[in-house]
Amino acid sequence: MADATIQLLGALAIDAAIGYPQAVYRRIRHPVVWMGSAISLAERRLNHGGTTRRKLLGCMLILAMIAITGAVAWLVQESVLAAAGPGHPWLAIGCIAVVGSAALAQRSLYEHVHDVAQDLAAHDLPGARAAVSKIVGRDTATLDESGVSAAAIESLAESFCDGIVAPAFWFLVGGLPGVFIYKAVNTADSLIGHKEERYRAFGWAAARTDDLMNLVPARIAGLFICIAGAGGFRTMVRDASRHSSPNAGWTEAALAGALGHELGGHVSYDNIPAMRPTFGSGPRPTASVLARSLRIYILACALLWLTTGALLWLP
Repeated sequence: MADATIQLLGALAIDAAIGYPQAVYRRIRHPVVWMGSAISLAERRLNHGGTTRRKLLGCMLILAMIAITGAVAWLVQESVLAAAGPGHPWLAIGCIAVVGSAALAQRSLYEHVHDVAQDLAAHDLPGARAAVSKIVGRDTATLDESGVSAAAIESLAESFCDGIVAPAFWFLVGGLPGVFIYKAVNTADSLIGHKEERYRAFGWAAARTDDLMNLVPARIAGLFICIAGAGGFRTMVRDASRHSSPNAGWTEAALAGALGHELGGHVSYDNIPAMRPTFGSGPRPTASVLARSLRIYILACALLWLTTGALLWLP
């Protein structure tokens, strides 16, 4: 446990300091891109036929992704340990931390949301719409300041779990295999775990597996947000179940409560109006509220660091 904790702390520090370097991304892309390409290819080849067939093949795809990703990550981890040898434990810990940092998104999430906040602060609404379109799936071309702020805050809340707390949790539980299996499942859910007719059967296993793997991390992430924001716990407990996902509502409701503003509500996807559940109460968020949500996010990340460090004191 001590080695895993130190590896996770190292990965968190590397991710916060440098993120995933653009030079590396340009050369080899990112593990999530590799996973996404494989999942998209499999979906095009397999997602046809009757409902039972598509559901079965979707289950097989997730099992294959878990097995392949876990095996590759285990081989990388064991190769690093063997190369370092028993005489150089810190070299092994450092190398594993570097690889594991690729599964975290503290810096990239902050930078994306900060870009939105900067554009809003400069009264550049078209720029803010373009910036927020990089992190949300909804239509952004007609959003006003409040709509852009809400979209960015909601993405920040959800991604705090998916991109930071959940990967950290599974890194701690299962090392490199654990964290990259989680990323494979989460990537599959984002690509095929939808309720549209095309994906409902084929993506069923991806959505349910992602729900299971986020069950504990989502609640931890919501608690961190409430502590960092000095409030919101009552709103989180009251409103989390409004979301159709058993997990996504925890962080959104927590941040809505901590901010004292309402999130969710009317959106549109591909020019089709939709109604998201609402979380919290009060006025709709503004640019200043978005800036405050980033400060809460930084404190919540610090709480994750402190909690991880405290595990070193456990017997």
